[in-house]
Amino acid sequence: MTDGTERQQLAYIGSFTSAGGRGITTAAVTAGTGALTALHHTEDAVANPSFLTLAPGGRVLYTVSETDPGAAAALSLPPPGSETGATAESGPRPLGGAVPVDGAAPTHVALAAGCLYTANYGSGDVSALPLRADGSLGGQVLLHPHTGRGPNEERQEGPHAHAVVPDPSGRWLLSTDLGTDSVWIYDLRGPEHGLRLHREIPLRPGTGPRHLAFHPRPAGEEQPPGGSRAYVINELDPTVTACRWDAEDGTLEPLGETRLLPREHRGSDNYPSALALSPDGRFAWAANRGVDSIAVLALTADGLPELLTTVPCGGHWPRDLAVHPSGRWLYAANERSGDVTWFDVAPTDGTPHRAGSLTAPAASCVLFA
Repeated sequence: MTDGTERQQLAYIGSFTSAGGRGITTAAVTAGTGALTALHHTEDAVANPSFLTLAPGGRVLYTVSETDPGAAAALSLPPPGSETGATAESGPRPLGGAVPVDGAAPTHVALAAGCLYTANYGSGDVSALPLRADGSLGGQVLLHPHTGRGPNEERQEGPHAHAVVPDPSGRWLLSTDLGTDSVWIYDLRGPEHGLRLHREIPLRPGTGPRHLAFHPRPAGEEQPPGGSRAYVINELDPTVTACRWDAEDGTLEPLGETRLLPREHRGSDNYPSALALSPDGRFAWAANRGVDSIAVLALTADGLPELLTTVPCGGHWPRDLAVHPSGRWLYAANERSGDVTWFDVAPTDGTPHRAGSLTAPAASCVLFA
């Protein structure tokens, strides 16, 4: 609260500048409706800022530069409570220049253990970039290459790291690799900024693991017997793999798969991209590129996700999904139609109902401040 008024909530939208995107778009989130209003664009300040993450405290925004060679960048944000929030003069500003990640086409970024980590799809490796005290990037970049391949000769000729996700305990970093059909687990407690490989967990050959999300246990709930749940969305075979995660030993055990398309659409060209979980852990939503739909899944503590229904994504080629922190709205970044569509989420069954859209050329991700 500042001057008796509620602070404006913001969202940040990544894009591909090489396809006409306007860099990182800052948008206001309307209270009560979840509607987005564009306030600021970084334009060409960073090339292809396709995936974003926010520092604790919300003062620094980090992005990959999905190029070859690849890079990452830090941007400072307006201080909390500053007048009306972001304006044309007060959007994200580069905090130092873009820093090479020593890999190609970084697609995903995460903060953990005092470093920024990137998953480099093109070169099939993971980078660790140390953070300075002011949040800028600096110091020696460390790299861990993945090895292996999968049965899909066109897409799995070698490793393709696609995501980096810290586990809820903060002890481990998990990287899904589309090319090797596996999840690589790194020990963040060790030297080398956490790029000490702990183990590689194989998934079913040909699935193409893309992203991973941990089940959000409600506040105060203890760890369930046998570990918590993690879910891997697969790009090459439209499924979600449910796994048991043990944070004590750093082990991931695949439990089974759930199809993301109803029977009438199976066999269609479809490449799932993103998985979002409701804050209460009851539902998950998966983006289907190809059939342009959102799969609605019910989650249980002891079973596999259940496909409830699918709904249109509101555009073409949904690259990312994001849930508002309140759980009331779901947002789809539709890359090829150039928009972000938002949905009211039915609290009873998790079904998204289209509520509006914002023009956002080559949109690639949505992040809430």
